[in-house]
Amino acid sequence: MTRTFALIATLQSFMTDRFEGRKDKGATAVEYGLLVGLIAVVIIGAVLALGGTLNDLFTGVNTDLEGVGG
Repeated sequence: MTRTFALIATLQSFMTDRFEGRKDKGATAVEYGLLVGLIAVVIIGAVLALGGTLNDLFTGVNTDLEGVGG
């Protein structure tokens, strides 16, 4: 009787960990996907907002460096 109970308890623990754990992993993957999407949107917004300013900055540096060197 004790061995049967131990076997059932072990199987129940294994099955609980095996199948209920997958639900959490799926939810975590969705959350990470949403975070990656949000980060991508922020990066795209920053590039669009600062793109013209950075282009002007690099053009000015390039102009200043044209006479320097060989």
